[in-house]
Amino acid sequence: MPNDFLSFFLAWMSAPRQVGAIAPSSAALADLITREIDASTGPILELGPGTGAFTYKLLKRGVRQEDLTLVEYGSDFMKLLQVRFPGARILWIDAARLTTHRLYEGAPVGAVVSGLPLLNMSMRKVVSIVSGAFSYIRPGGAFYQFTYGMSCPVPRPVLDRLGLRAKLVDRAMLNVPPAAVYRLTRRPQMKIVTGLLSPELAAPMLPGRIDLAGNRGSMPLSVRSSRKRAEVSRPAAIAPSPPE
Repeated sequence: MPNDFLSFFLAWMSAPRQVGAIAPSSAALADLITREIDASTGPILELGPGTGAFTYKLLKRGVRQEDLTLVEYGSDFMKLLQVRFPGARILWIDAARLTTHRLYEGAPVGAVVSGLPLLNMSMRKVVSIVSGAFSYIRPGGAFYQFTYGMSCPVPRPVLDRLGLRAKLVDRAMLNVPPAAVYRLTRRPQMKIVTGLLSPELAAPMLPGRIDLAGNRGSMPLSVRSSRKRAEVSRPAAIAPSPPE
């Protein structure tokens, strides 16, 4: 929109670290960060929508305004968002306090789109934002974050702590400055599959032994029998002759 640059610039002048950019995101970046989202994604949570550059693209991809929740902390953008997206739910709250507000019943969100300047924030705040967002994301959902940096703006220790993985979606070189988009998802959970033990290891156990899992139990009877056969067939050791 023609007046968006002025709105963004004035907001940046009043709170540069909070806004993080002097101009709204380009159409190329908006297209990239919403590339994997469509009407079937379900409820969408957008963090830091600003003037609505990503929001407009979400609507063009078929997402209904009723499925949008926009979380904005900049008072300069609130009225603008309310006028432009009257059907969306627009909340004036700090994204680091998502868990203190009951945004949804359960975890129905299919995607989170973030325009927040994470590189300007402390690690503690980044943890609060990302973990709070994932508390509403359903299994298989994703968190999309853009950055002007060369690597993922969510540090590896934070990803490890929250059990997440990050993958580069692509780079928007036509954006000013060039930007990259990362997709954050939950790491696969390790599952212990039972019933895959060999018949010998699944046999009854003798008392006093410790199994492969470290549980005190017994040795499989078949293993005990094979050991006995080996002991019988093994030749006896010959004691060395005493020196003369």
